[in-house]
Amino acid sequence: MLPARFAAWFALRGWSPRAHQLVLLEKARAGRSTLLVAPTGAGKTLAGFLPSLVELAERDGEEREEPALRLHTLYISPLKALAVDIARNLEVPVAEMGLPIRIETRTGDTSAHKRARQMVRPPDILLTTPEQLALMLAHRSARELFCGLRRVVLDELHALVTSKRGDLLALGLARLRALAPGLTAVGLSATVREPEVLARYLAPGAEVVAAAGGARPDMRILETAAVLPLAGHTALHAMGEIYAAIRAHRLTLVFVNTRMQAEFVFQELWRRNDDGLAIALHHGSLDAGQRRKVEAAMAEGRLKAVVCTSTLDLGIDWGDVDLVVNVGAPKGASRLMQRIGRANHRLDEPSKAFLVPANRFEILECRAALDAVAAAAQDTPDARAGALDVLAQHVLGVACAEPFAADALHAEVVTAAPYAGLSRADFDTVLQFVATGGYALTAYERFAKIVHGKDGLWRVANPRVAQQYRLNVGTIVEEPMLKVRIAKPRRRAPGMPGTILRGGRIVGEIEEYFAETMSPGDTFVFAGEVLRFAGIVENEVVASRTSAGTDPKIPSYAGGKFPLSTFLAERVRRMIAAPDDWHRLPEQVASWLEAQRRRSRLPGRRDLLVETFPRAGRYYLVAYPFEGRLAHQTLGMLLTRRLERARLRPLGFVCNDYGLAVWGLADIGAAVASGRLRMADLFCEDMLGDDLEEWLHESALMKRTFRHCAIIAGLIERRFPGQEKTGRQVTMSTDLVYDVLRRHEPDHLLLRAARADAATGLLDLKRLTDMLSRIRGHIVHQSLDHLSPLSVAVMLEIGRETVYGEASEAILAEAEALMIEEALA
Repeated sequence: MLPARFAAWFALRGWSPRAHQLVLLEKARAGRSTLLVAPTGAGKTLAGFLPSLVELAERDGEEREEPALRLHTLYISPLKALAVDIARNLEVPVAEMGLPIRIETRTGDTSAHKRARQMVRPPDILLTTPEQLALMLAHRSARELFCGLRRVVLDELHALVTSKRGDLLALGLARLRALAPGLTAVGLSATVREPEVLARYLAPGAEVVAAAGGARPDMRILETAAVLPLAGHTALHAMGEIYAAIRAHRLTLVFVNTRMQAEFVFQELWRRNDDGLAIALHHGSLDAGQRRKVEAAMAEGRLKAVVCTSTLDLGIDWGDVDLVVNVGAPKGASRLMQRIGRANHRLDEPSKAFLVPANRFEILECRAALDAVAAAAQDTPDARAGALDVLAQHVLGVACAEPFAADALHAEVVTAAPYAGLSRADFDTVLQFVATGGYALTAYERFAKIVHGKDGLWRVANPRVAQQYRLNVGTIVEEPMLKVRIAKPRRRAPGMPGTILRGGRIVGEIEEYFAETMSPGDTFVFAGEVLRFAGIVENEVVASRTSAGTDPKIPSYAGGKFPLSTFLAERVRRMIAAPDDWHRLPEQVASWLEAQRRRSRLPGRRDLLVETFPRAGRYYLVAYPFEGRLAHQTLGMLLTRRLERARLRPLGFVCNDYGLAVWGLADIGAAVASGRLRMADLFCEDMLGDDLEEWLHESALMKRTFRHCAIIAGLIERRFPGQEKTGRQVTMSTDLVYDVLRRHEPDHLLLRAARADAATGLLDLKRLTDMLSRIRGHIVHQSLDHLSPLSVAVMLEIGRETVYGEASEAILAEAEALMIEEALA
């Protein structure tokens, strides 16, 4: 049970320890690793730290006074902001109970001096991120630092395990277990579909503890009097209602799915802010100092609303949030629950949330998400197999810390859940890659990172390799970024017209390719301000503040799209196929679906509806798989190749999360009617064979994917001591290597890794494979003489420019009105 000091603290707070908090204490005393699955507000974080606080409080005097303190507990979070927030919250019980415990954070924002000091004089509890763990494990003092580690706490574990970042963390956990054999682990998660799988990731033999559920969330779709558009993602029509909701609540988090949307929504809310409400902006491309100011203001209750992306998705308990607004479709029930959990943060009181669909299709997805949450259904992704490029990075990191034996490291690596099935042959291939770069690159000394000594141990080739590793660690490969500096104007000397810019502060980063689309004098929105572009100087965009600007651009970011989850896609299909259920939808959405049923037909739950029709001298094929944009892009590419071979002269395709449209010069409907083309052949599963391979060999997509793998594996460094490569330099380097390997070593480790990445990420092949299997024998072709009501949404994607603002919304609305009139004619 709880020690007296802790029991008194709970009583002073008016609390009673929850059952799962006491269970975790018992498991820790028994030396068991545990995964705690508990809803938001159930005290997960305190439960995770309680065993460590008790153990540290009960240390005897001699251990407390030991000169070289040892790290007792390591906390790992997916977000820097979460680590900082938890540290702040953890200081409260430590201070109130007078516990002799030192707590510190270590993130990318921590000074180099402090990080160096932490390696020789660590705190009792260190809160950090997966990347910082990899850096610490690659340090020469790693064994001394971690040999006495007693516990590792992994927060929001579900968010860590579904990516290469999770692979790197799993390898780090395996390394920690090797350095500290008595280590136990605690995993904390609120949204888990398969707890046993997540427990295996945490530690071999880890047990699952599930806490009782809390109050049901109060969720609804935000009502608006405006006409819902059929396309678009800005939700401009609902900004007035969102602003009214902000005004009526204490603190509102307005979540969006991309950084571009965050900038747009912030600008629109600020334009309506006649009341002078304190509204802030928070996303990952803003300067860390600016983000920290926003976080501090939230915690102190000085803000009325924050527009944010996934940077505030996870367990952060900022201030007194009483409303969450999710703009756009949530893309998954688990993601929605995670975001809703930011409101209230108390177990026994309901969280309140509004969903704001940007178009009529998103109404269906939001309704499906609400139903999924009501049914307590989770849709977190399946467990993944560990990536070989990540393993290559880890192998080099181990060598940077100390020499290793191949047999011992292989035995250690396979204890990491994602690598449990790793063969010794594949491990040896990774080892040889780190040592030589692979067969085709053996002659190049620069690719030799580790050497095999006479003692049979592998060690880092030279100190410079270790330095380069530390500069390039991690699995998050952003597109090339440029810092944005707001410079101050300075008048030129007399007789020299105009102004020049100097000095100023950094406010964040934008992608290099976006910066290169601008000319001096162009305006763009960033960090909640309108800036005037002056130019690019080295790795910085220089700009100045301006109050004027015609249609300022909004930076777009390549990594900011979420695919529609399979779980919600299935529910959306089921809803469309069940007219008796339409009464739960807004009248304008139900009437739109009814118009589709009259003018064409509706797809059944398992069906693929394919419509063909002529329009403006072109012939169109529109299909509705409802499998997400990534899968649809791959399907569109493969369909155009097949139509080309059938001499039906396709000209292009577009897609959204719900459907795709292909258009060309030949009448596809007539080809089907005449028997020249069969829909079953067009959508046959064999398109994922030779068609896909041929396209991949020609595609720039594979080069881009290879570039990411090469960076993660350490073949190509983004950063050198004292300098950083530009995006063009990295691209040229990797493209050259890619061409060499394609010709001379087609089974190279990095080419294999790139193919695996393309299949699971950019191409979404599993989703596409499952869809093609599902629709076999269930393809319904409808030949029309004009476009249908359902097709308007995807047809509006044709020729769209990436332009945002009221003008573009007006243009889209005008085109939509014309198409709807045509569809209903």
